[in-house]
Amino acid sequence: MAHEQAFFNPVTRTLPDGLGLRAFCTETARIAVGCLHAELVLYPKPGLVSLVDNGSHADMNAATFMRSMFSLRHYFARICRAGFDDAPFAVLRQLGIDAEVRMLGATAGINTHRGAIFSLGMLCAAIGRARAQAIAPEGDSLRAVMLVRWGEDLTAHTRPANARSHGLQVADRHAASGAREEGALGLPSVFGVGLPALRRTLAAGRGMHHARIDALFALMAHVSDTNVCYRGGAQGAATVRRQAAGFVDMGGTAHPGWRAYALECHRILVAQKLSPGGAADLLAATCLVHAVAHP
Repeated sequence: MAHEQAFFNPVTRTLPDGLGLRAFCTETARIAVGCLHAELVLYPKPGLVSLVDNGSHADMNAATFMRSMFSLRHYFARICRAGFDDAPFAVLRQLGIDAEVRMLGATAGINTHRGAIFSLGMLCAAIGRARAQAIAPEGDSLRAVMLVRWGEDLTAHTRPANARSHGLQVADRHAASGAREEGALGLPSVFGVGLPALRRTLAAGRGMHHARIDALFALMAHVSDTNVCYRGGAQGAATVRRQAAGFVDMGGTAHPGWRAYALECHRILVAQKLSPGGAADLLAATCLVHAVAHP
């Protein structure tokens, strides 16, 4: 697609064993930012900001996301290095807090990538830790590294004392899972839903654009998204899951009418001001895991 031009191709970009540590962390960060960019430029993408339109959002656009991504480029390298150095979770958490401050400064206070700071940040830390332990960054191994090294802390982080973020309030009200719960469980939606959907489409020969679309809709159908629940309550969440499940059930991008269905889904979600931002963050995380895995 003409509007989908990432600065590199995450399908073929891997992490060569011969890179020095600093170059390795820098390259990991480049891939992470590239995966956020790949999510931004994807279209059709129901309710979400793209280069084509602002989706369900009146307060942000593609330029907002680009400024946010640029502000995060050093964070991903730093947290990758922290993982390599076997840093405790408190250090990773502080790096994430600092990254969020920079993000909000770059976007005039708009939350574009809070969930991605957490999920992609933890993946970058796991990639660094896997490098230190000479473990190939395959999907299952990355998840294991994350849970073995920081699993207890991630579980504790799921319900921090006195935290009253929108995400936690919505999770209490609707039993929705957000970035914290995903992290506590080792990003199960990435490894068990997004990644298999993406790789099935690639194996069928339909290319990365189609693979990302299929992965996004699979995640939308599966994830109980706090972003959606906050905007539309239980009814809004049911609408997103129903629309996404319909896309998956019809065969996704294998169906000749997939694009028309996706565009109609986009229209429905925009009309109801629904935005599956959690699924979008998990899509970027899915792309990161796929991109760094050794071929």
